[in-house]
Amino acid sequence: MIVARRSRHAPIVAVVVLFAALISAPAAAARVGSAAVAAPAAPTALAAGQLTVVRVLAGLSSPLGVVNAGDGTNRLFVVQQGGTVRVVQGKKLLAGNFLNIAAKVTAGGERGLLGLAFHPSFETNRELYAFYTRPGGDIVVSRFTANVARTAVSSSTEEVLLTIEHSSHSNHNGGDMAFGPDGYLYIATGDGGGIGDPDGNGQDIGVLLGKILRIDVDGTGAGPNNEYAIPATNPFVGVAGDDEIWAYGLRNPWRIAFDSLSGDLYIADVGQSRREEVNLEDAADPGGRNYGWRIMEGTLCYAPSSGCNTSGKTLPVAQYDHSLGCSITGGHVYRGAHRDLQGLYVYGDFCSGRLWTMNASGTGETVRRDTNLSISSFGTST
Repeated sequence: MIVARRSRHAPIVAVVVLFAALISAPAAAARVGSAAVAAPAAPTALAAGQLTVVRVLAGLSSPLGVVNAGDGTNRLFVVQQGGTVRVVQGKKLLAGNFLNIAAKVTAGGERGLLGLAFHPSFETNRELYAFYTRPGGDIVVSRFTANVARTAVSSSTEEVLLTIEHSSHSNHNGGDMAFGPDGYLYIATGDGGGIGDPDGNGQDIGVLLGKILRIDVDGTGAGPNNEYAIPATNPFVGVAGDDEIWAYGLRNPWRIAFDSLSGDLYIADVGQSRREEVNLEDAADPGGRNYGWRIMEGTLCYAPSSGCNTSGKTLPVAQYDHSLGCSITGGHVYRGAHRDLQGLYVYGDFCSGRLWTMNASGTGETVRRDTNLSISSFGTST
């Protein structure tokens, strides 16, 4: 599912589209190399009916994401920037809010309710996690508990796990969360905003901005309220650096996802002015990777603009320049019933509306369609 979201500086357009299979329309295509950006290539031939894009419903307000709870109810949960979550079931928008924390959220621009993740045991423990910006701009990650029927969540059940100071700039909050195959919660944070990471947060392992964080939500003893634990295998445990950090050197990761088959982690990171990138982390990775920002933007030097030190940096497996788009939206590796999508990572660009696929290994990047959609997020129906 694709939902339209805010641009970097513009309001959200409320559009929801179901991503069902490979697009068959003969749109312009391009291949984007991991180390260099190629000129647009001829359209890739696809058989008729391989992909359709269908408008499923209307009536949403500033949708930013769509999440499946994995509880067997076949419901999709749509995250709305203003602080509410709506439920879609059977391609119908159910009445009322599943969650309403609008009174706790400051929204607008790149702020708001930005992410939602359901505990792997949600069917029995009824726990879910929200990532939002509070008045003043600080990032909050909280646990909520649904009612016994799992049909609604009261804001009064909130337990704040983590707060991150973010008052200087309104942009680059990140906002996505996902549970990994290890059962831990991974949290993507932006670099704190401004132009070019003026505070140097991306490379600073003493702050939680510009990072992927990993925490154990089933434990206690860590965080401002002792509401989570630090996995013992986190890379900075016992050494210099914040214990929550799993990876660093990110600018504004907009959507992360685990391959449901391999467990590999995909991180789509929005670029500054020249490159949009996809980073890939193997399921067996021990963590601690430096994805380069702000020293590098994609495979290019950023600060300094040339002759930068690439030692110890993990380069993206895919990137594209700003002739093809300006704000990447990460997606998922498809593992459903459509044969022609099997094993392909699907992603897009908010500015241009282009849709890409690449092999799960990070090769064969191809533009599949050039649309007029403002692509906010991708989700899976199972």
